[in-house]
Amino acid sequence: MSFETLDTDLLARRFACLGDPTRLRVLRIAAAGPVTVDAIVRDAGIEPSVLSTHLEALVDVGFIDITVHGEKSVINVAESAYSDLVKAATVVAARGQARDTLGSLPEDVVLRRMNDGDWDAVQAIYREGIDTGTATFTTTVPSAEKLDAQWLPDHRWVAEIDGLVVGWATLSPTSSRACYRGVAENSIYIGSAARGRGVGKLLLRQQVQAADASEIWTVQSSIFPENRASVALHQAVGFRIVGTRSRIAQLGGQWRDTVFLERRVSEG
Repeated sequence: MSFETLDTDLLARRFACLGDPTRLRVLRIAAAGPVTVDAIVRDAGIEPSVLSTHLEALVDVGFIDITVHGEKSVINVAESAYSDLVKAATVVAARGQARDTLGSLPEDVVLRRMNDGDWDAVQAIYREGIDTGTATFTTTVPSAEKLDAQWLPDHRWVAEIDGLVVGWATLSPTSSRACYRGVAENSIYIGSAARGRGVGKLLLRQQVQAADASEIWTVQSSIFPENRASVALHQAVGFRIVGTRSRIAQLGGQWRDTVFLERRVSEG
């Protein structure tokens, strides 16, 4: 099978799935041969509820399958998934890997794809971001239907701590014109109770790695200059400041500036 015949959307999802170090650790254990879920819990030191989330993500992209033998759930690795990744690796490497200066990252945060059961938590966190006055020009939380239509389906991520959604990140197309199909604008919001815990680091790294593994060549962001932490976070994963857009729009009757940043895949 040549690379041209592979399902590139599936490949992108597989590369993005492995952006989580815990999933990579689980996959390495499973690669040694058929292994039970109990054995992975023991060898990886992962709580069963947390492991379940990671196994679901690995099954979703076809890395593993789970069968039940008696009272034991047994995990097998799909060999074709590995061979497909090897064929795609040279293509992805040529486009540049995500390099960052994020430093240490939290180990108690689980990243996964956003699903329909997350809308209440996503909107509540969006509301908290709006209330800061330094996150967005938006003043009311959009409906789930509007957000669903706005965001790219394969680029929606949530972060969980102890099973609760504490942050999310998404990409939106910047234009309907075909020539700009690889240009997207990012959004990343962290719940007030989880700020300062490294959740944003993990979400943003996951976001750019998934973009690099897909057909997106530029991710851009507009940030209020007062939000220095967000500007620094974006710079840490390879965004560069293009310039400041002075008095670009009003919020609460006041003219506000934004810092415009972009990350090109060729720049890593």
